Amino acid sequence: MKKVGLILVMALFAFAAEAQLNINHYIRVGRTRISIGNYVGAIEYFNIVIKFKPYLPEPYFFRGVAKQELEDFRGAILDYDKAIEIKPFYPEAYIQRGSAWHQLRDFNRAISDYNKALELDPRNEAVFINRGIAKISLKNVAGAIEDYNKALEINPNSTNALMCRSNARIIQGDVRAAIQDLNSVIIIRPHFAGAYLNRGLARFELNDYAAALRDYDQCIKLDPENALAFNNRGIVKHKLEDYQGAIMDYDMAIRLDPSMANPYFNRAMAKEILGRPGYESDYQIAADLNPQYDLNRRMLDAEQLARNQQQQQQQQQQQQQTQPGGQQPPAQQPTAQANQAASQNAAGQKQEETAVAQDTPPSREEELRRRRRLNLLVADNRNLPREEEQEVDNGLVQNRNIIIDLQPIFIISAFEKNSVDYDRLQYYNLAIDSLNKENNYNPLLTITNKTNEGYHDVFANFVLFFNEKLKIAENSHNLLNRGIFNYLVGEYNLAISDFNRAVELDRANSLAFFSRGNSRFKIIEHIESLPDHSNQLTLALQKKNQNQQTEPQVQQMTSDYDRVLEDYGVTLLLNPRFFFGYYNRAYINLRLKKFESAVADLNKAIELEPEFAEAYYNRGLTKIFLDDLEGGALDLSRAGELGLVDAYNIIKRYCN
Repeated sequence: MKKVGLILVMALFAFAAEAQLNINHYIRVGRTRISIGNYVGAIEYFNIVIKFKPYLPEPYFFRGVAKQELEDFRGAILDYDKAIEIKPFYPEAYIQRGSAWHQLRDFNRAISDYNKALELDPRNEAVFINRGIAKISLKNVAGAIEDYNKALEINPNSTNALMCRSNARIIQGDVRAAIQDLNSVIIIRPHFAGAYLNRGLARFELNDYAAALRDYDQCIKLDPENALAFNNRGIVKHKLEDYQGAIMDYDMAIRLDPSMANPYFNRAMAKEILGRPGYESDYQIAADLNPQYDLNRRMLDAEQLARNQQQQQQQQQQQQQTQPGGQQPPAQQPTAQANQAASQNAAGQKQEETAVAQDTPPSREEELRRRRRLNLLVADNRNLPREEEQEVDNGLVQNRNIIIDLQPIFIISAFEKNSVDYDRLQYYNLAIDSLNKENNYNPLLTITNKTNEGYHDVFANFVLFFNEKLKIAENSHNLLNRGIFNYLVGEYNLAISDFNRAVELDRANSLAFFSRGNSRFKIIEHIESLPDHSNQLTLALQKKNQNQQTEPQVQQMTSDYDRVLEDYGVTLLLNPRFFFGYYNRAYINLRLKKFESAVADLNKAIELEPEFAEAYYNRGLTKIFLDDLEGGALDLSRAGELGLVDAYNIIKRYCN
């Protein structure tokens, strides 16, 4: 049971016939797609190569590269693992896998892979640089500088190594040596805007504001859309008490990058100094974008620190009072000192923040809280970009602004005769094929979770067609068919009536039970969508008590769900290998918050159909909701690999 459309089936047959001739072509096309940014298309081609030549390391490696570009780092690592398993002496695979570990912030594993790559390729300048960056992240600044030095021994004109070494020297406090490195970069690449940006920062550290301004001016001249350069130039003007000029630079930084918190915070300070309105909203926006800029929270943290210090002092006093001799120590004023420190901490933040050259990343705890989206399994339509939404057309599908929701249930649907709408043909299933044979392929039925839009008239004609057939022979088969088309035109009660009669005539008609469950669910879904019931019937996946007055309706709806589950259960009893039944039952259990049962059904569906993309997708969402980010990311990676590209967006939002 393969997930392929008819066109792809034909392509695969042709490919199989001339596999030896075309294998290099498929790899070459896949690599070309990577080079032009069509990463999803590249994965499709490497999937084909892997299907026919699973012992080749290259398709796994390049598929990993494509996944890494889509920010599916865990999926990429699995592909690099396979490439290395097949070809242990593969330095490029170690380099790429090290980079993926690095992007997941597992710096020790990244360094381990870089070490192995250098064993195989000891003259690779880029690996030394990458290992140095990883060491910086582990606060091994001396080790990082040593790696940058080795890279410069290999290539004395390596501007990347010089830039990285300058950053490390700034961290070390050797700012003048950092400036020397940046001078060297500018000599080699006089039009490199980033070098002027970094040298401006270094000169700012030396309080050489005039030189810093010149560097930021030159950076902006070379790169007029560099938001960080405008922000940093505004900071220098701020220090020089040119608040009006600073505000103009902050305005430009915000226009270029509305998601950067620092210029909002700095602009608020400048407005407050000048007594201009609007500074409160700027402070609030900065806090919303990055909790590090939340002054109220910092004040609370400082006050908590003061209270903790006071409690410690009191405990020390009590311990001393219980000592022999009974002499009490002289009175102290820890509370006043702590409160003074707290107020300085909160008030001094405004002055200190202007020296920040880039946004400070939120804490790990903030990241975890961001990921635990309680409504994840229903819908997530947050607009991540704050600016006007633009269509992503560069192949980076993970940056699209999508609505996150479960993949919908599967239903029995149909094609119009001679239709070429192959997108509606998703999976081959023996039960559906048997039904089609009995119908003599008129209508041509399929099983899908795609929309039925645009086919209403076609389906209505088939209702009339089976009305006539039922006049000739009222049997379970014809009732099943008419019920399917009544469902497709939205006549769910009529459909249920047909399915009821179908199972009365044939208790072994598994597709009638399956379709009746689908029809019952559609009625529930319609009722839940009504405005009067939305509050109590929408699946919120939040741990809170429902209003007592709504309990009868909720219990009634739960009973209706039980009938749906009962139909799916009979379906699976009659046909235990019908993986769509497990999938649909899992979907209902997710709505009922029965997560363990849902995961068990999705596991079974995937066991029966290893390429069941929608099952991987829904299981991935469920695992993320249950705080299994690693398992969720791997499931979503598999879903993306199988064609559900929205999975890459979820991986980026919640797993990286």
